[in-house]
Amino acid sequence: QQKSKAAFGSVGRRIPYRILHVINQDGESLGNLHRAEALKLMDQHGLKLVLLRENVEPPVYRLMTGQQIHEEQLKRAEKKKASPKPGMYVKELSFSSAIAKNDLETKTKQIAQWIEKKYHVKVTIRQAK
Repeated sequence: QQKSKAAFGSVGRRIPYRILHVINQDGESLGNLHRAEALKLMDQHGLKLVLLRENVEPPVYRLMTGQQIHEEQLKRAEKKKASPKPGMYVKELSFSSAIAKNDLETKTKQIAQWIEKKYHVKVTIRQAK
């Protein structure tokens, strides 16, 4: 897997495709352009071309400022943190606030076992009436 995919698309002048679908910094489509035209636009406006989707024909690139690129990278990092990793299990346990002492001890032991097995544990306590 390429380094550029690990980050946020490829940024800059190295574009392996001849025809690109270009979107300007405001999100408006500029249509399909030749690589040279896209690079010329990039230089004129002082922006960078960022690969958004390469699995479509032609690949989609967007003209972005450095600030926009940074903000997009932060958004993607947040999304990645929020989604659980494959192979990670989340165990959920819920009980009432009026739980008996021995039931609470039993559930505490269960939680301890799950934590030992490296599960993520989510505990919900419902308020008793």
